[in-house]
Amino acid sequence: MSTESPTGTISVEIHYFAAAAEAAGRTEERLDVAEGTTLAALREALAGRGLAMAKVIGVSSYLVNSLSTPPDSLTPLAEGARVDVLPPFAGG
Repeated sequence: MSTESPTGTISVEIHYFAAAAEAAGRTEERLDVAEGTTLAALREALAGRGLAMAKVIGVSSYLVNSLSTPPDSLTPLAEGARVDVLPPFAGG
């Protein structure tokens, strides 16, 4: 029996920078998520990984396929999408 959702899954690439990479314990990963998953839902799932991730996810900016995307975006992510998690950077 399959436990996969009826709509299926897609694979997305997540790239973490600076404090986000520290909180995640890696600079990138590939996640399988339910088809129709939005950036808002992905952020919620990532924030659920612990306090450090929740803090950085809450203040980060996001690029989806190199385009600046509002953190609360309800546009579904596409198969193979690249999501960059960009925490605030110091300096100028």
